[in-house]
Amino acid sequence: MGPYPLERQGRAAQGLALAVPTDPTGLVRPPSTEVAGQDRRRLLRRFTHDMRRAAQGIKWVGFVLAAILSTSAWATPQRHLPATNPEPRPAAQAEPAGSAVVAISVALRQDAASARLVFDLSAPVSPNAFVLADPDRVIIDLPEVNFQVDPQAGRPARPMPSRAPRTGLVSAFRFGLFAPGRSRIVIDLEGPARIVKAVSERIAGDGPSRLVIELAATDPGAFQQAAAAGARAEAARAEARRLQLAPSPSAPAPTRPVIVLDPGHGGIDAGASGVDGVLEKDVVFAFSSLLAGKLQATGRYAVVMTRSADVFMSLDDRVEVARNAHASLFVSIHADTLSANPQVMGATVYTVSDRASDAEAARIADSENKADLAGGLSVSTGDASRVADILFDLTRRETRTYAHVFSRTLVNYLKDATRLNNNPARSAGFVVLKAPDVPSVLLELGYLSSRVEVKELESPQWRDKASSSIVAAIDRFFASRQQGGAASGRPESDPLPTGQLGTVSRQPQPGEIGANAPLARNAGATGAPH
Repeated sequence: MGPYPLERQGRAAQGLALAVPTDPTGLVRPPSTEVAGQDRRRLLRRFTHDMRRAAQGIKWVGFVLAAILSTSAWATPQRHLPATNPEPRPAAQAEPAGSAVVAISVALRQDAASARLVFDLSAPVSPNAFVLADPDRVIIDLPEVNFQVDPQAGRPARPMPSRAPRTGLVSAFRFGLFAPGRSRIVIDLEGPARIVKAVSERIAGDGPSRLVIELAATDPGAFQQAAAAGARAEAARAEARRLQLAPSPSAPAPTRPVIVLDPGHGGIDAGASGVDGVLEKDVVFAFSSLLAGKLQATGRYAVVMTRSADVFMSLDDRVEVARNAHASLFVSIHADTLSANPQVMGATVYTVSDRASDAEAARIADSENKADLAGGLSVSTGDASRVADILFDLTRRETRTYAHVFSRTLVNYLKDATRLNNNPARSAGFVVLKAPDVPSVLLELGYLSSRVEVKELESPQWRDKASSSIVAAIDRFFASRQQGGAASGRPESDPLPTGQLGTVSRQPQPGEIGANAPLARNAGATGAPH
């Protein structure tokens, strides 16, 4: 072993410097054979001790940095859209709390009979845990937690065959913001389980803590009984959320058309996951925010976003936001994924129908209608209990007619701005589009399973061009209605003969659904235009 500079040996070697001879140049000479073995053992013990201390230090530094980044002074500020009037307010606002607890890691250990899920936190929390059935799952509600954890951590590496033997009690878990000031963890179960404990255990003093969730397999009868109690409590919370969304009785009627933009998914519901880990909820929120700003800049519309932050919102609540805001148009914005065929690309516009237009539309609707499961809720059908009278049926039919007209208009404007799917106008039973008196469409911007489209969806140039085309389509749609003519769905330079859409039995009159006053809400059983 040749001589080498002492300063390059690191702290562990410096600790042995007194026992190792040096020459006048400061270079270490190799130890003699007699002491080499003893020195190596001493060096190994010192090195191991130092590495353990360093590992602990790195962990606590991680807690400190995560806490700093979560404060309002250091966190990336939320984008606030300029207020245009006091009419409708954004439905789900959640500003990052400076004192939010930070989660920096998660670990799951399990077998077929038990499971232990542990989150490392910057401070203790008070969990509220319960179970729900159909599907079987465990819910843990928490105060707001800033999850600095890979959102893919709880997803299975790959789907297991349906007949494969069960190897664990937990099939998947997810976490995120569930409501302003509230976070939620949802654990999907392979079979009935009981909650052994869900507690926050301090690691040291008043600082870092661990959230420990322990589960054990149980019999189906006991699980169903516990799940029934959990369902009752969850229903009460859902009713409280619905009342929070209800408009004030003294709220003024809107003086301009209200456009409700609905960025799909959010919070604990990440939506589709694409190449390189891109998440649907982030892509559609960024696009919706840009589109909202452009619509407001026209001065012609009041704009409401169903969520103004990365927060979960149920499908029924999204519909309720549109109805309470007296929306003239509802646009739900999503991005699909098709991992089995990454070559599929292009935007698609969907409207609601009782029967899907094709198998792909049925697949998309089935997937989107299960979004509430991600938040631990039950699947919604979107069909409120109403008396099926003639006026209500006419209202719904007319609303769907306008939705189809806007769908064609939107497709015609998008084709000059972006790539379209081979069949860009489709329909299916989307829950989020079922408001009976708000023309509604769902726009799939593209496929996150396509690397080409992910690059476009994240490009400022593409977003600017596509959002401008949507603004132009909305302008055309409302201009045609205010003129009292049939919205042809084509730009002025390329008109389509009136009536070719084939479903408009009469021309829409000013003041009906949309332009300045939507159809009156169906108060219980009936609803009549005014």
